[in-house]
Amino acid sequence: MVFPRLKAPPLPIFWLLIASLLMLNGCAKQPTGRVMEVTAYCGCSTCCGWERGSWAYLKLDFWNRYVSTGPRRGATYTGQTASGTYPREPQEGLFSLDSLQRPWVIPFRILLPWYILPGDGTIAADTAYYPFGTRMLVPGYGWGTVEDRGSAIKGPERIDIFYHSHQDALHWGRRRVHVLIEYP
Repeated sequence: MVFPRLKAPPLPIFWLLIASLLMLNGCAKQPTGRVMEVTAYCGCSTCCGWERGSWAYLKLDFWNRYVSTGPRRGATYTGQTASGTYPREPQEGLFSLDSLQRPWVIPFRILLPWYILPGDGTIAADTAYYPFGTRMLVPGYGWGTVEDRGSAIKGPERIDIFYHSHQDALHWGRRRVHVLIEYP
């Protein structure tokens, strides 16, 4: 049995033009760039203001961490950011320039599933200017998401990036770089 072939109705050129403009232009906000002063921090007691043990227990509970300065002094330090997440460094994915520059990491990224996809690092910024969830591309660091705020981070031209190591944070120091910003 042969079925008759149905013809699709012709699309007006106007709708084709609109669809092509949307695909070329994109619907999201365009990223903006800005020269910012970028410093680094880690989760150590020096950078985050906590101390081991409480004087209430004569410092015998050395496995506990307590906030040592500010309005929350004496409260338990959890290590979480202001948005409730745990800070992390950016992670390159399997299909990245990092895999081309360091090919010996490819087997690890294939065998360990959490290394296949890239991940954003944690950035502390003034949330009056950059709300939580704002993505930023910092040259020399990678993509990061605003998930924290700091007491010394004020204004639109200042951010703080997270490193796991205090030595890495000191090596970064204080730099003025051109940062690409994607608002949520």
